[in-house]
Amino acid sequence: MSEAGGNVEHGLSGESSPDVAPREYTVASGDWQELPDVVEGGEMVINMGPQHPSTHGVLRMVLTLDGEMVLSNEPVIGYLHTGIEKNTEVRPWVQGVTFVTRMDYLSPLFNELAYCMAVEKLLGVTDEVPERAQTLRVILTELNRVSSHMVWIATGGMELGSTTAMIFGFRERETILDIFEFVSGLRMNHAFIRPGGLAADVPHDFELRVRQVIAELRDRVGEIETLLSENPIWVERNKGVGIMDAETCLSYGVTGPVLRSTGVAHDLRKAQPYCGIEQFDFDVPVTDTADAYGRYLIRIQEVYESLKIVEQALDALPGGPVMIEDQKIAWPAQLALGPDGIGNAKEYISRIMGQSMEALIHHFKIVTEGFTVPPGQVYVPVESPRGELGYHVTSNGSNKPYRVHVRDPSFIHIGALPPLSRGLQVADIIVAVASVDPVMGGVDR
Repeated sequence: MSEAGGNVEHGLSGESSPDVAPREYTVASGDWQELPDVVEGGEMVINMGPQHPSTHGVLRMVLTLDGEMVLSNEPVIGYLHTGIEKNTEVRPWVQGVTFVTRMDYLSPLFNELAYCMAVEKLLGVTDEVPERAQTLRVILTELNRVSSHMVWIATGGMELGSTTAMIFGFRERETILDIFEFVSGLRMNHAFIRPGGLAADVPHDFELRVRQVIAELRDRVGEIETLLSENPIWVERNKGVGIMDAETCLSYGVTGPVLRSTGVAHDLRKAQPYCGIEQFDFDVPVTDTADAYGRYLIRIQEVYESLKIVEQALDALPGGPVMIEDQKIAWPAQLALGPDGIGNAKEYISRIMGQSMEALIHHFKIVTEGFTVPPGQVYVPVESPRGELGYHVTSNGSNKPYRVHVRDPSFIHIGALPPLSRGLQVADIIVAVASVDPVMGGVDR
């Protein structure tokens, strides 16, 4: 597709039968419509996309086919490019949260958490983050894991013609988004986790509402299992599709449910615990099928395990502040939910506007200029719904990051589509791509 000022070439190697010499095809912006439909040996090159085949965004795949069989799959990305990483480098540290939350927009709280943990590690204040804030981070991210898996079930079901699965998945997700809106004022892209803690404490009846949602979700996820787990159409379309063994996963850097479907029980919540999650009892679901059906089973079980973690975290939730004590770092967390959304509490506004000029000056400077971070670089990973989400953050000692680079699992998994797709039928490409659950906002960041 032609775009102003762009002519980016993508190399594409056309595989062919053994008795035909291999040929090279170059797909460039604006010329893919002239790509020959049929090549020597009876093979055919077609475009799947740019569109939205189970990818929560826009992806293009150039398929080389022998009849209905896929010989090669060359993914082409960049249609959803946002430049978020570079944007964080020209904003104060705290403002970066507002950008990173928009990368993988189905699990925004994981992006906020990993970024803030990296900033805290650079500042050397990881152990000073209040325990209440850490426990609330666990609760919110595990609820986010459930909502993300519900979208996967909804969209995966819809792609295979199950509108009931779509309705059920989005219905369950809504109950969690209601909690997020209740806490942060926003359904998505919350910017609620901040360096040093949280933007504000949760409302007083937060625990009651979350426990009600947990009880509701357990029953409703059971309905999804009843609908799909032994459904002959669902089983037939998913079993044996998109097989990728452990060795291939590890060689491509694939993590999360896709890796665990090969029998490898790798989960950063166990391997490199964070936010005190090691104090809670939960299992890491695995299967040995290495296919799309096994990934479905894992995600269903992960929902139950996340709900178990949330319950334990609510039981252990301590009192106290939700922001670090150091006022040179602490974001003003005296916020409240009002009729027009979230804003500063009236008592806080009265103090900084009418009682303390110094407090007003400090508020102005911490919000507009932020704080400086000592020079250094760190890498901090968390276990997102899609796998290892890591932030490599570099500081040069100023009030802005020098470099923010994200290891987004969706980007890694898109790179593994060629081996995942080889030998499949065209119709099964949708299932295979959906089974790795890529979100293009994270791929094209």
